[in-house]
Amino acid sequence: VQLQASGGGLVQPGGSLRLSCAAPRIIFSMYSMGWYRQAPGKQRELVAAFTRGGLTDYTDSVKGRFIISRDNARNTAYLQMNSLKPEDTAVYYCNAARFSGANRLDLWGQGTLVTVSS
Repeated sequence: VQLQASGGGLVQPGGSLRLSCAAPRIIFSMYSMGWYRQAPGKQRELVAAFTRGGLTDYTDSVKGRFIISRDNARNTAYLQMNSLKPEDTAVYYCNAARFSGANRLDLWGQGTLVTVSS
């Protein structure tokens, strides 16, 4: 099982990027998709995700700037990142999560680097 993340790169502050995460159809249909990031020296953190109920959840620092979406026909999740700040610099990971009662199974993509710098 592979999650293919892409779209990272170097962008100036205030710029935009769109990350993509392609998943096998069975994963895309059975798992909740999300994005996490890990900055140098910091722990991996949730950026945005679809909840079990199909709603969206964002970390406070990206609310109003980032949008998570999905294209069911393409089995692809996206993270549109606008008004990027230097503190958004991190490796971004695509995540697929499946919940069973209190248990959670996580699948991870390989990560794509986003660098926000002038």
